[in-house]
Amino acid sequence: MAEELDLNLLRVFDALLDTGSVKEAAVRLHLSAPATSRALSRLRRVMNDPILVRAGRGLVPTPFALRSAVTVKALLDTADRLRTEPAGSDPRSWRRTFSIRLNDGLVPVLAPRLTRRIADEAPEVRLRFVRQDSKDPDPLRDGSIDLDVMVAGPPPPDVHASTLFTDHFVAAVAADSELGRAPRLTLDDLCRLPHVSASRRGLARGPLDDALERIGRSRHVVAVVPTYAVGALMALEQDVICLVPRVTAAHLVERGVPLRHHEVPVDLPTADVELRWHRRVHDDPSSRWLRGCVREAIRPLTAIPSA
Repeated sequence: MAEELDLNLLRVFDALLDTGSVKEAAVRLHLSAPATSRALSRLRRVMNDPILVRAGRGLVPTPFALRSAVTVKALLDTADRLRTEPAGSDPRSWRRTFSIRLNDGLVPVLAPRLTRRIADEAPEVRLRFVRQDSKDPDPLRDGSIDLDVMVAGPPPPDVHASTLFTDHFVAAVAADSELGRAPRLTLDDLCRLPHVSASRRGLARGPLDDALERIGRSRHVVAVVPTYAVGALMALEQDVICLVPRVTAAHLVERGVPLRHHEVPVDLPTADVELRWHRRVHDDPSSRWLRGCVREAIRPLTAIPSA
């Protein structure tokens, strides 16, 4: 008779993938190393895959194991919720992990604010923030992530969406620079001073260049960085401009980073930042609670007037 895959084996799988070590997984699981090694052998038989293979002095996961890791975590989280999160219970009694995929511009903004709020309301809840490598809705469908915070087109029929706020780009500059002390950013200053371009894809050109080209102007990009947070910090240098989402600039200024942000003197597109979740959790109390926490965490920043 074929062996069955049970939750205990999935916990071993999860620990092995997280640690890459039979010995460290055994410590985490409060098992002996031989027992963990036997469980790995069972996993290999049941899953028909080596799971971990030797590479030098360590172990590395197989492609199958890497593909399966997120699904296994989602299954374990679901099982934990069945035991620890009865309907209508107090979030303070929950012991679980929520996974949230975040748009790059919101990582330095929403992650710390939401973490602080969750820690106050549900101290045993853990947040796992997932980088937005794609906008594929499948992680919402299979439970790999609980929420998506993103800028995107219309959602598929099985995914709910709610607009959190509408954002636009502003020019971040050092507060103690000449431009930081100026009452506004002029078109000449925008074109004269060097720019840092923040682009996950490594692009130096963006919507600003298209807008400037339409009026016969251009800018000079001196560096390209992977995130808006890095770009904003580079703008702390004298007379360097970086375009960042207004909510990102407002958060950094509120937290005491010596930046100033100016409205850009050309027309640029705005973006609706949406909160998305799958319809299977639409009426789930824990999902409703988490969605409310996200909205409350971001609301103070979206209410700050533009500089």
